[in-house]
Amino acid sequence: MFNFAEDFDAHVVDPYVRAHASGITPNPCVECNRHLKFDRLLERADALGFDAVATGHHARINADDRGILRVTRGADMQKDQSYVVHMLQGRALDRTLFPVGGLTKSDVRAIASSHGLRTASKPDSQDVCFIQSTAGREGFLAKRMEFNSADVVDTEGRPAGDVAAVELVTIGQRRGLNLGGGDKRYVVDVDVKTRRVVVGSENDLLTNEVVVKQLCWPHGSDEPLSTCDVLVQGSAHGARHAASITMESDDTVRLTWNKAQRRIAPGQTVVFYDLTDTYVVGGGIVTS
Repeated sequence: MFNFAEDFDAHVVDPYVRAHASGITPNPCVECNRHLKFDRLLERADALGFDAVATGHHARINADDRGILRVTRGADMQKDQSYVVHMLQGRALDRTLFPVGGLTKSDVRAIASSHGLRTASKPDSQDVCFIQSTAGREGFLAKRMEFNSADVVDTEGRPAGDVAAVELVTIGQRRGLNLGGGDKRYVVDVDVKTRRVVVGSENDLLTNEVVVKQLCWPHGSDEPLSTCDVLVQGSAHGARHAASITMESDDTVRLTWNKAQRRIAPGQTVVFYDLTDTYVVGGGIVTS
């Protein structure tokens, strides 16, 4: 057993709090994998002389048609976790094993049951691990930061209401805004500094482009740095949508959707897959 509590606080919990304070929607599960499982744990494996690290993610690692190792979707598409391990690259790809990646979740439960493991029927976790279900995200953050109220306006700047904590509002949100009846309205912009939330129709959420930074590619500079077509996934189990990615700098790409899509909140991770929706091409974090 290794105690990585300080690393967890520094790389997962503290950035999670800072992101909310800045009006950004973080993805702590991705950052945990990036900094803990496939950074610190691999370092510890090196120090102790181990050959590999194995985890229970529903993902696989296979060579593409050029023989380059890449993270590949798990056999159980309903439980596929290639999105949250997309950051694996270089030597880490050679030294990571996903032993359940070729199995369905029901297969895994059956094997666990046959060995008498008490986790065989354990419910799937859907929540952020460090947030208790009783207090929730609001209770967790309230102990670590100050909330500020904000005005809610429509896309024409007309008053529409207010929210008690602008730090808890995210792009695409519809519930919890206390806007009364009428047509459905969604958050289309959040500005923590001016304490202003803009709401609009579902059509107002649509955009043709997304700017992505903090990029990672399976083999670094070996990736194409011009323009290529990909399928893009914007959440752990979200739908994939076709787009072209154009490199604007070493650490910035612009996604241009083939068909306008709903905005993705800044701070969220997007992962690029090849057009067969099989293996990870790369990924990054949406910027404002």
